[in-house]
Amino acid sequence: MAIYSILLVIGAVIVIPAIVVLGLSDRNRESTINQPAAYRGEDITIKVYRHEMNQIVSMNLEDYVKGVVAAEMPAEFELEALKAQAVAARTYAVKHMAAFGGAGSAEHPGADVSTDHKDSQAWYDETKLKEKWQGNYGKYWRKVSQAVDQTRGLIITYNGEPINAVFHSTSGERTASAQEVWGFDYPYLQSVACSWDQASPRYQDTKVLSLAELEMSLGPDAGIMAAAQSNGSGNVAGIIDLTASGRVNKVRIGSKVLSGQEVRQKLDLRSTKFSVEAMGDKFVFRTTGYGHGVGLCQYGANGQAKENRNFRQILTYYYTGVAIKNIFGS
Repeated sequence: MAIYSILLVIGAVIVIPAIVVLGLSDRNRESTINQPAAYRGEDITIKVYRHEMNQIVSMNLEDYVKGVVAAEMPAEFELEALKAQAVAARTYAVKHMAAFGGAGSAEHPGADVSTDHKDSQAWYDETKLKEKWQGNYGKYWRKVSQAVDQTRGLIITYNGEPINAVFHSTSGERTASAQEVWGFDYPYLQSVACSWDQASPRYQDTKVLSLAELEMSLGPDAGIMAAAQSNGSGNVAGIIDLTASGRVNKVRIGSKVLSGQEVRQKLDLRSTKFSVEAMGDKFVFRTTGYGHGVGLCQYGANGQAKENRNFRQILTYYYTGVAIKNIFGS
């Protein structure tokens, strides 16, 4: 009887709790299965228009983010910079995904995003990355995967909503606000000082154009040749005013007054932070920075990472007043 009593106690202490735990495990598994598709972790899919194939394909969100980070940021960068890029890329994707209430790709109905960097984020597949990285493919892919895996599900939010997580290569002393570049204001896309990007190979550039090349780019109605003949080359071009971050707002060239954005586009300059100087019958445009200048500065992020700032510190510096949230709810 004593042995029988001991066996009953053991059963009560071990077997019954095990049954309870198994039951809880089953219920937890069922609650995961019944969650909306957009919150099943690894089951989240994004519809991507692959412009080189002219086809919409579905892929895992985290796999998509890896392809974006690999395409958009040098894999040689510090891990924390790559993590910052991963969170920005994921945020951009989530904001556009129909599964999260986004409007999808305006250019390609039925897709959430495109692989064409002109209207979305760049994205590279394995074939393109092997061409890009060659013998470093294995090492760089592991590093990019680590950056994405260690930030899994994280996005940047403002007032609980995903932000427009825009980014650029090199800011050149200060980032630009959305207001000065696109004419509409976002409280989290403000101009901030940036001194960490000076090691960027794109920090400064010089472009020399002849009078004929300048007129060809801006059009004959700019009256460049006429202005040079009547007033001399030194009076053909002049900057009228600058934006708050030191970029060109308005510039006069010939008989035209153009925005810095127009001149950058028409002359294929690296940024709107430029000077212009006449040298004989040629014009020298000197630019600082590369890209539109709004949001995350990629080379600045790498510079901050070299000073032991983590990805959260980097992101909350370039995007004002934001929070970082996990779309998986953990």
